[in-house]
Amino acid sequence: MSLPGPVICIVGPTASGKSALAEELAVRLGSSVVSVDAMQVYRGMDIGTAKTPVQRRRCPLLMVDVADPDQEYSVALYQREARACVDELLAEGRTPVLCGGSGLYMDAVIDQMEFPKGDVGDQVRQRYERLCQESGPQAVYDLLRRRDPDSAALIHPHNVRRVIRALELLDHGQSYSQQHEGLKNRPPHYAARIWGIAMDRDRLYRRIDRRVDQMFDDGLVDEVKGLCAQGFEGAITSRQAIGYKEVVDALAGRTTMDEARDLIKRGTRRYAKRQLSWLRRDGRANWIDADSVSLEQAVQTILDDLLHASAKEEHHS
Repeated sequence: MSLPGPVICIVGPTASGKSALAEELAVRLGSSVVSVDAMQVYRGMDIGTAKTPVQRRRCPLLMVDVADPDQEYSVALYQREARACVDELLAEGRTPVLCGGSGLYMDAVIDQMEFPKGDVGDQVRQRYERLCQESGPQAVYDLLRRRDPDSAALIHPHNVRRVIRALELLDHGQSYSQQHEGLKNRPPHYAARIWGIAMDRDRLYRRIDRRVDQMFDDGLVDEVKGLCAQGFEGAITSRQAIGYKEVVDALAGRTTMDEARDLIKRGTRRYAKRQLSWLRRDGRANWIDADSVSLEQAVQTILDDLLHASAKEEHHS
């Protein structure tokens, strides 16, 4: 039985130009972009998550602004709602364009993945959540690194929820890293074509630095102040979203705003490296060299591939 699709996935490190490529593809295909970003789901977290501003969107951008910052929004919930968007587009005869840098969220949509229901009141989880509240996210991550260094190497220290989940798995005799080893063996849920954007690291880092400066120019500090005024300070800090916790610390006088800016740049560069590591381990992306290929050439390459895949499918059917 053939898989539903086709679905195009645009992946790559932050600030590499994913959004521009995905939007141009969706416009050409008369379709929509489905955001695959664990932080863009939250309302009001716009500038710091680099959402394309509403007035500049040339096609619908789905799976953004679907939850308030203090709401629990799991990857399982994202999977269900994002697949509903994808299925609706396919039913309309449109090719969905998924775009984002959250690798687990992308896999959750395009691969067969089932997530344990989990009990928020679970005593094991509560113990680790207390440790996080009392000693900070780094203490929880350090504990995981001591107990299971292989799993710790796969998880961003700021991804508190996943760090705690990995510790829970250990307490139940399982390892996150061993589960991760089987990623490539998961059967696909959609007929997905994955395209990754690659570029020279120094150029990428310069783009990251410029993006962070632009965020401050666009009003990141006011955005964070507004979220805090609405009572979301604890939520945006605990989510460890790069760009928010640093500004919160600066507003509280724990650092200067210039230090916050530098910390955001450094944290974003580290995040970009982790994104690339995830994608290279996955091994499925067709890479586009952004240093030698224009946006128009990249779009045409992907459209030609889509046409070729469609013709091949028709031939086999």
